[in-house]
Amino acid sequence: MSKPLRAGGEVDAWCTKCKLVLNHRVIAMVGSVPARVECSTCGSHHNFRARAPGEKAPSASTRATTRGSPAPSSRGTSRVAAAALDRAREWEKATSGKGIRDFRPYRVSETFAEGELVKHSKFGEGVVTRILDARKVEILFRDEPRTLAQGLTD
Repeated sequence: MSKPLRAGGEVDAWCTKCKLVLNHRVIAMVGSVPARVECSTCGSHHNFRARAPGEKAPSASTRATTRGSPAPSSRGTSRVAAAALDRAREWEKATSGKGIRDFRPYRVSETFAEGELVKHSKFGEGVVTRILDARKVEILFRDEPRTLAQGLTD
């Protein structure tokens, strides 16, 4: 069960500057829907967009609600669960048996290589799964993969 969204909370949203769906901090809410967000990667402020431009919204059958929760989609749910299980196995395989000294502290000024072990102050232990570009890296943490900044200087 996910936490209800609130101002100051985190949500995945389309970043109009980075042109990716990334982690954002909710700045303003209208009812129970985020209105303005701040990108955790580039720091830009913009209106909330749940998905990329041109990407289709979920069909009416998946939007149907029962007691305020989305109706389960047997195909979609099993794919999501399978993907989450695969990520958990990948994370476990990469981090099991490793000591604290095997993990490099995460800093935005550092650059990382694929497969490198990282220790983040908030998200915990992770493994670099992809280098998105010179300034972005995807790190798989226990709960989920996150896109983080790298190689930034003052």
